[in-house]
Amino acid sequence: MNRPAPPPDDPALTTIFDGGRPTVRHLRKSKIVVLSGPESGREVEIGKPRVTGGRSMINDLVLSDKAISGTHFEIVAADDGYRLRDLDSTNGLYCGDLRVRDIYLKPGLQFRVGHSELRFQPTSEIVEIALSKRDSFEEVIGASVNMREIFATLEKVAPSELTVMVTGETGTGKEMIARGIHQASTRKSKPFVVLDCGAIPKDLIESTLFGHEKGSFTGAVGQHHGCFEQAHGGTIFLDEIGELDINLQPKLLRVLENRELKRVGGDRLIKIDVRVIAATNRDLRAMVNTGTFREDLYFRLSVIHVELPPLRERKEDIAALADVFLREIGGRRNMAMAFAADAVQLLQGHSWPGNVRELKNVVERAASLSEGAVVTRKELMFNRDGGTPARAGGGEAVSVQPLEPGLDFKEAKQRIVDAFELQYLKALLERHEGNITRSAQEAGLTRYHLRELLKRHGLTNARE
Repeated sequence: MNRPAPPPDDPALTTIFDGGRPTVRHLRKSKIVVLSGPESGREVEIGKPRVTGGRSMINDLVLSDKAISGTHFEIVAADDGYRLRDLDSTNGLYCGDLRVRDIYLKPGLQFRVGHSELRFQPTSEIVEIALSKRDSFEEVIGASVNMREIFATLEKVAPSELTVMVTGETGTGKEMIARGIHQASTRKSKPFVVLDCGAIPKDLIESTLFGHEKGSFTGAVGQHHGCFEQAHGGTIFLDEIGELDINLQPKLLRVLENRELKRVGGDRLIKIDVRVIAATNRDLRAMVNTGTFREDLYFRLSVIHVELPPLRERKEDIAALADVFLREIGGRRNMAMAFAADAVQLLQGHSWPGNVRELKNVVERAASLSEGAVVTRKELMFNRDGGTPARAGGGEAVSVQPLEPGLDFKEAKQRIVDAFELQYLKALLERHEGNITRSAQEAGLTRYHLRELLKRHGLTNARE
C-alpha cells in the first residue's frame, strides 16, 4: 500500500539549523478530543513524537470502549505532518464511512475507533526536542538528526538509575547502546552482564537469571549465582526480552520491584543492586494485546524507551559507519584503507535489511577481497538469500558458507534467522499471491507484524 500524500506546508516536526548543522527540533503540539463514547469530553495532549491509543493502560490515550483493541492506533509526528495509523486493530479505524489504515491528520479531522468519535486539534504551543552536540555516544556513532536526538536523551538518562527499554530491528545496535549507557553511568567500573533471553533453553532460564542451590534439580551439582547476582553493583542487559516465557515474567517483575530474589531451590532472600536495561526487536505492545507479555512488566521495563531507527532511515550515517569499520580492519593490517567513490555511492543506495550489523559484515568481506588499500565497487557483496551473497556489480553469485569462522553466537544465529525469514516470507506470499491478510492468517501473525517483516526484507509488492 502506498503512503498517503502529505498535506502541503503542514509539518509536525521542524528541524532548526545553525550554519547548516541541525541544532534542535520543534514539535508543534496537538491534542485529541473525545467527542463521544465512555470518555466523552476528555482531552489528551500530544507533546511527543509518538502517542498511542487503546484499552490497555500502556497507551497515552486509554479508552475503556470495549470495541477498541488493546493498542488500537498511533499518531506519529514527522517533518511532513501528523500521521494516524491503525495498529492492526480488530474493529478498524474509520473516517466517516471509510475504513483507513494510514492517513495524514488535518486540523479538525474526526475519526472513529470502536464506538468512540475523536477529533484531532493542533495548538499553537511548541515543544523543543534537544539534539546532542556530539555525533556519538560512547562507541555508537551517528550524525543524523534521529541519532543525535537519541544521544541527547541518553546523555541525560545514563547517569541516572532509570530502567531503559531499547527497541529496534535486528542489527540496529541495541547492545552497543546498552553498553554505552553502562559506560556513561556511575556503575561503569562494575559488571555489565548480558543475557540473551532467546538463547537459553526454557527449562534453564530461571536458574540462569536467578541462580540455583545445589541439588535443586537434576544436574545442579553445586550452587550457582545467576545473572542478577553476577551483575550486583553494575548493570544487567536483558536482550530479546520479548522471548521470555510468560510463566517466568511474574518472577522477573517481583525481582525488579523488590530488588531481591530467591535462587531456584532456595528459601533465602538475596538483596541485589542492579540497573536493568532490556531490549527487543519484537512489538511488545502487540504482545501485551495478545496476552504473551505482561502489561505490568512492560510498564516496569519501559520507564525510558529508546527506539533505534533502521539504517535505511539514517542513510547519512552509512559512509561514516563504513569508514569506521574499514579503519578498524586497516588498523589490524597496519594499512590505511579507504573506499572508492563509487563504492560509497553503492553502500548508500542499498536497503540494508540487516542494518548496521549487515553493513559491518559487508565491509569486512569487501576488505578481505580487496587486493590493495582501496575498496572498490566490485568487492562489495550484499546478502540476498541468507548465506549466499551476490556481487554488487551484477556478476555471478559467490558461494559462502552460512556460518563463517569468527562469528559470535548471536551473529551466527541471526544470519540463519534472517535467511529463514526471507525464504519463509517469499514462499508464504507466493502461495497467497501477495495477499497480506491471507498470508498473516496462515503464519499466525498480525497483519501489522507481517508488514513490518516484509518491509525489513525488502518484500514490498504485497497487497492487502
